[in-house]
Amino acid sequence: MPRKLLLCLAAAAALTACKGESTAPTAAPATDAAPTAPGHAFSPEINADDFAELVKTLASDEFEGRSPGSKGEELTVNYIRDQMQRIGLQPGNGDSWFQDVAMTETTADESTVLKLDQAGKTRELTFGTDMVIGTRSGQPEVKVQDSDLVFVGYGVDAPEQKWNDYAGQDWKGKTVVMFVNDPGFHVNDEKLFDGKRMTYYGRWTYKFEEAARKGAAAALIVHDTAGASYGWDVVKNSWAGPQYDLPAKDDPEARLPAQGWLSAEAARQLFAEAGLDLDKAYKDASKRGFKPVPLKAKVSFDLKSTIAEKKSRNVVGVLPGSKRADEAVLYMAHWDHLGKHEGEQGDNIYNGAVDNATGVAGILEVADAMVHQQPAPERSVVFLAVTLEESGLLGSKYYVSHPTFPLDKIAGVINIDAMSVAGRAKDMTVTGFGSSELEDILKPLAANQGRTLRGETAVQSGFYFRSDHFNFAKAGVPALYADGGEDLREGGVEAGRKAAEDYGSHRYHGPKDEFDPATWKLDGTVEDLQLLYGVGKELAGGDRWPNWYEGNPFKAARDAMMKGKGAEAPAAESAR
Repeated sequence: MPRKLLLCLAAAAALTACKGESTAPTAAPATDAAPTAPGHAFSPEINADDFAELVKTLASDEFEGRSPGSKGEELTVNYIRDQMQRIGLQPGNGDSWFQDVAMTETTADESTVLKLDQAGKTRELTFGTDMVIGTRSGQPEVKVQDSDLVFVGYGVDAPEQKWNDYAGQDWKGKTVVMFVNDPGFHVNDEKLFDGKRMTYYGRWTYKFEEAARKGAAAALIVHDTAGASYGWDVVKNSWAGPQYDLPAKDDPEARLPAQGWLSAEAARQLFAEAGLDLDKAYKDASKRGFKPVPLKAKVSFDLKSTIAEKKSRNVVGVLPGSKRADEAVLYMAHWDHLGKHEGEQGDNIYNGAVDNATGVAGILEVADAMVHQQPAPERSVVFLAVTLEESGLLGSKYYVSHPTFPLDKIAGVINIDAMSVAGRAKDMTVTGFGSSELEDILKPLAANQGRTLRGETAVQSGFYFRSDHFNFAKAGVPALYADGGEDLREGGVEAGRKAAEDYGSHRYHGPKDEFDPATWKLDGTVEDLQLLYGVGKELAGGDRWPNWYEGNPFKAARDAMMKGKGAEAPAAESAR
């Protein structure tokens, strides 16, 4: 998902990283065939011609939009494997280039209703209009009967912020209701959390995870367009139809029996029947010392779902380190896109050239440079092309649960997701700017190109939490997500925003996201890759262990895993 889309991101993509309509992933037929690039001589240095050749192939109609489980998957993963072999990498998952990713497809019955018993009245909330609901349990039927509804503010337990919306109660069997985004967002309190900038605690995924950890029977988030950064139609459309997840056995996180959203209108009535004003509740929930409030209601439902087990594949290559091969730096990009939409008139192949053939080409270009650099990297360097990003970051989530290097042996992660093709920039956008000491390595490298680092524009949207590096971040591993810039050397900020808006309006998650040599300006893309290569080179050639900056919610997990390993060493103040 490109940072340049922050001003104009297609709303339908907002619930996951780059989620959009796609065909259901299934196991693809086995074959060793992969297209080759006859007549193109690759060189070891990062350059525009090699990058373009890789993107052109990955985004070709032949690859049919790279949908997981399709012919396009088979062509894609074999092509990536073949390129890794050409470059000189070794299989990165034991003796295999592939890592199978098992997954569960869950399709909720949309005739499901939530039955409310409140103030002596019984009423029903309907799917799509008043609420959406689903399960990650893998169970074909989930029943909840007469569960007490309790308002828990923003549903946050953040020890470093001295904030706990769940304090003082036993939550077993209860259904919690909460607001989206962070405490302080709706009242413009810049002193709470990170002000307008969404933190980890503001993401809807965190809220469901925390409710599960507390033992709740179900959780419902109150939708509002500003707080979510998308309208109710996005919620309704995204929760309808097949939903994908890892099987529970492959995912260590706690899961709720059921979870979903309430429309603003349904929530307002729910609060009113309990004698509460929804607008005032936003203010109350943003005050320190907030206490959970019973909604004087009970909820019951019988959620039936169709369950199917399927799979896809990650591709993993590794360059073994020359001195500390048991330690690693990891580059990653997602290879999947939205596939071929049968039945659509005209061009129905969603090629995904920018999103994310550019990222896959990027890690391959970096790999080629790493293999041929002298001196060779002292640490191992992993190159990971993951599947199912468009279905909720599932390929990277699986890898984090089944890593080829222990997470406490990974010094840092560099994620490349949808590179800029708008030309050279005076700046570089770091999504989640101010997160980790990996930025201390990037900053002087960018300065050598005459560039400055800046954060993303729409900080309230939480884009740091919507691409594959986030699964590593949650586990504690420092991760960098950066490329491009808004202030172009030709045309300035106005040209940068115009390019972003044009892509977002006309090509993003559509059939027109195709390789276009006539308009793509790859000189800037090459500069971005050189910087990201430089960060990995510095990290793989040294012995430092960058950490999260103080106050970051992921720091505690990193500190715990690195205790006694000397990980407190500061990041580089300047590039070698």
